[in-house]
Amino acid sequence: MKAVLCDFSGTLFRVEPTESWLAAVLDRAGLTLPEGELRRTARALERVGALPGGAPPEVVPGHLAELWATRDRDAALHRAAFTGLAREVPLPDPALYDALYERHMTPAAWQPYDDAAEVLAGLRERGVRVAVVSNIGWDPRPVFRAHGLDPYVDAYVLSYEHGIQKPDPRLFSLACEALGADPRETLMVGDDRRADGGASELGCAVHFVDHLPRHRRPNALRPLLDLTD
Repeated sequence: MKAVLCDFSGTLFRVEPTESWLAAVLDRAGLTLPEGELRRTARALERVGALPGGAPPEVVPGHLAELWATRDRDAALHRAAFTGLAREVPLPDPALYDALYERHMTPAAWQPYDDAAEVLAGLRERGVRVAVVSNIGWDPRPVFRAHGLDPYVDAYVLSYEHGIQKPDPRLFSLACEALGADPRETLMVGDDRRADGGASELGCAVHFVDHLPRHRRPNALRPLLDLTD
């Protein structure tokens, strides 16, 4: 393999837990909730899938179904979908819904998996070009820069910038073009078997990792170094 396409959330980075996400936003707003209420509210936000990159909704409300299906094609749709889900949960101040969305786009809300830097650096040493291919509604480049991983990424191909979302093979094709790579010599790495598996239609090999908390997934990316030898 001469090129690697990597998903962002759940593959290279993990978003903070829902309770931490909520607590950070409340703190910034100068608000507090009793500990038990904080936990209950965080669990409710998790059930509705309000945290991008976190758990998916248990049930998508009917009035949000169409928006949810197309959320990654446009930044405004992405914001509307996730703030819409969050509004299913009562919060002490209506301004918190947008504040929660803003928080998830900050570098502080994300941490790379423990082996991400090692593996990306190893791919660079081997001359393997890397693109981040993500279904997303905002720009994760500042997250990569803040955590020191941007130097290892040759291209970012983001769904909202192209109006195309995985598993549409056109997004993977754009990534291969950006790297000057033959899809038949390219490996797609992701955590979503449906979305990331779309790369196989283009002729890419596909390798899946599990979308798990960081402490439960210390070295799932290391096999990439063997696959690209």
